[in-house]
Amino acid sequence: MTKKNQSHQTPVTLTIAGSDPSGGAGIQADLKTFHQHRVFGTSVITLLTVQNTQSVSAVEMVATDFVVAQLNAVLEDLPVAAAKTGALGSAEMISAVAAEAARFKFPLVVDPVMISKHGTPLLAESASATLKSELLPHAFLITPNLDEAAALTGRKVDSIAAMKDAAREIADLGPRNVLVKGGHLEGEAIDVLFTDGEFHQFSTDRLETKNTHGTGCVTSAAITANLANGLNVVEAVSAAKSFITRAIETNPNLGNGYGPVNMHTPIQRPQP
Repeated sequence: MTKKNQSHQTPVTLTIAGSDPSGGAGIQADLKTFHQHRVFGTSVITLLTVQNTQSVSAVEMVATDFVVAQLNAVLEDLPVAAAKTGALGSAEMISAVAAEAARFKFPLVVDPVMISKHGTPLLAESASATLKSELLPHAFLITPNLDEAAALTGRKVDSIAAMKDAAREIADLGPRNVLVKGGHLEGEAIDVLFTDGEFHQFSTDRLETKNTHGTGCVTSAAITANLANGLNVVEAVSAAKSFITRAIETNPNLGNGYGPVNMHTPIQRPQP
């Protein structure tokens, strides 16, 4: 067997997202999560941030034509099996990525990053309409948290019933599957997946910790890796839920603010 054939045995994943120099979120967290799931991670950087566990002090966009050039460089050479988007930052960037996503032959997981853990906006409010009209129709799965689900639907999302209503409404925008994450609800940490007209709930005990920086990035990256590894959407979400729960539970307690989770936690596959 040639070296080239051997390399193709490893699924290739792609993240299209922003950079977090402190390593807890964005491109850096995605690549760490990909590596832990034994897939080969590639990346396209959309924006640069100046941030750490305490704050985001600056955001600078990468030129859209340069982002598209990065994307084409990956896709023309490597057999991507699944991809995700993270922080896209502007309507122009969303449009550029959406135009390319229309040609994807692999599942795209959209993490609609709108605001940082510190409360800093990472997506212009005016760009939400572009996200809904141009990118979501090409999404295999979208993974909003409660605030993002509220922004996408224009209604408060503060209960399991509201999460289900939001998931249905977001699905009408075009994504094949919708995962509304309930990490900010009271009680158990419950996520709701809407797929093929049915709801699936994933529940874990709530973990009281401030070290949750990058949880959305890590969750969507884990789902992307699981899809690349051949799991169906329910299995991929279930395994990712277990992974992020253990990652939060075993966080390394780094930094003086919202610390990162443990992206090196062991993988546990769902039972057949």
